[in-house]
Amino acid sequence: MADDHAADAQDPTDAELLGAEIRQVRKARGLTLDALSDQVGCSTAYLSRIERGTARVSVELLGRIGAALGVEPTWFFPRRRGAGPLERRHVVRRADRRPLSDMYTRSKEELGFEDSLLSSTLSGRCYLLLSRFPPSAGAPPEPEQGYAFDGEQHGLVLEGEVELRLGDETIALEAGDSFSYPSMIAHRFRNRRDAEAVMVWAMAPVRISW
Repeated sequence: MADDHAADAQDPTDAELLGAEIRQVRKARGLTLDALSDQVGCSTAYLSRIERGTARVSVELLGRIGAALGVEPTWFFPRRRGAGPLERRHVVRRADRRPLSDMYTRSKEELGFEDSLLSSTLSGRCYLLLSRFPPSAGAPPEPEQGYAFDGEQHGLVLEGEVELRLGDETIALEAGDSFSYPSMIAHRFRNRRDAEAVMVWAMAPVRISW
């Protein structure tokens, strides 16, 4: 048993790390191997080998994969620091957080906040985010239409005040307030104050296409 745990703690190869990152984003986008391979112009079998870390990927092909998934190729190479393999695999240092907002189908201006990934991976059943709402300059984004999709959301306001539109209700959330609700309920967030608001929250399932 101890030997098994030791083997699990070993650092994966660079190819395996790259393949895992590609697979995570593909699944978070809701794309099959077949769909992605059609978009990037390589066979499903070869793309599968890339994701398993058993085939090399050219710079050109990696660029096409990034474009199809809506991410810069640098996303696939997160900075991993630490003394041991478990620390490097599971801990994200503050300076190493990866931005998420550029991956969304809606702009930061439309959403009214900017997200960073706190989780070390997109492969779990949920993921943790840090949202920063800039100070309201004039009129903040008007939540005319709420977003609704399968899953659930849990959050905690760390700084400032965030307005949550949940269904037909408008709720003011201050620092220290938390929430949880099924995300099938239409919802929107915005900052109506002149100071930045910061919120940490968890979403399930993992999705980056909203």
